[in-house]
Amino acid sequence: MSGGCGDDGRRMDEAPPDNAIVRETHMPAAEDAPDVQPVAPARQRKIIHIDMDAFYASVEQRDDPSLRGRPVAVGGSRERGVVAAASYEARVYGVRSAMPSVTARRRCPDLIFVKPRFEVYKAISAEIRAIFAEHTPIIEPLSLDEAYLDVTENLHDIPSATQIAEMIRQRIREVTGLTASAGVSYNKFLAKLASDYRKPDGIFVVTPAMGPGFVEDLPIGRFHGVGPATAAKMQRFGIHTGRDLHDKSLPFLQEHFGKTGPYYYSISRGIDERPVRANRIRKSVGAENTFGADLFAFDEMREALQPILDKVWRYCETSTIRGRTVTLKVKFADFQQITRARSAVQPVASRDDLERIALSLLGAAMPFDKGVRLLGVALSSLIREGMSDETPTQFSLPL
Repeated sequence: MSGGCGDDGRRMDEAPPDNAIVRETHMPAAEDAPDVQPVAPARQRKIIHIDMDAFYASVEQRDDPSLRGRPVAVGGSRERGVVAAASYEARVYGVRSAMPSVTARRRCPDLIFVKPRFEVYKAISAEIRAIFAEHTPIIEPLSLDEAYLDVTENLHDIPSATQIAEMIRQRIREVTGLTASAGVSYNKFLAKLASDYRKPDGIFVVTPAMGPGFVEDLPIGRFHGVGPATAAKMQRFGIHTGRDLHDKSLPFLQEHFGKTGPYYYSISRGIDERPVRANRIRKSVGAENTFGADLFAFDEMREALQPILDKVWRYCETSTIRGRTVTLKVKFADFQQITRARSAVQPVASRDDLERIALSLLGAAMPFDKGVRLLGVALSSLIREGMSDETPTQFSLPL
């Protein structure tokens, strides 16, 4: 079920532009990087990562037979917005989630745009999570269509995580008519990589013996937790593959990558001690974009904020998360930065409300006496729908 961001979260499937960052403050910086230490795990976990295949688009094709076998984009429109999900038929043309609709239409003239039905996706996601819960209570949802499961100790005492993953995939197909891919390994990092390895409708296992070698051969851009900007920086240091990253010392990585250095050091060795965290919620979610030319007019900035707002709200919809505090970030041509925030008693209820508050903050801060090179919007004071309080964390999404 894929992250954060739309349903194929690869973050995850495509490489977002270097100048775009979304603040989970996933991800691409490494979800819990500061907590990861470069030491061998105390015990060998059995982790499954389940990722639904083109979830939103597959639901639409399931429910509307006329869409089957055709290129479908969920979200956006012919003129504006961004693609929330793309069917596999659309991906053949290079259409990906988070892509501007205009670009998607250019790549695939026959692309069919379908309005999202988040209530339907949420209902199906609940069915899928109920299937997970038949095997383990230790479930960490990343979005409506993606989750980690710790099955080291499971409810049926099945010793094989691979067998459990197959049982779950089969049950998902029986209950929902949809397909899921699974990755099985001894940690979260490798399980997530593995779930992408044989998509769609596949399963891949990375054993402890395979782990270090599997990582060494991967391009650095495939590493979960390494976004495009970080990958470009690594490449400037001659780091192009997992093997190159492995060859760098811990002091070097700490010097050049700060608190995420230990995370990169560990994953290059196939080590990731992050536990699967049930009922986890983020501390904030946001997006920002740096522009090729400075912006000066309010109308220019309002237009530039649209894909940023789309991205933030899509994450809220896919993760059933809402927030009470909206923060606007503005960085000027001279790199001076300001933020403006507004909190409400109730969580922001819709994308229109999010836009209204963000534009109100922007209008109140203007006029500016210099050009704007970056805009960002973040939501914080987050809760999950139906819950009053959860332990927070922070993370990043690709725009």
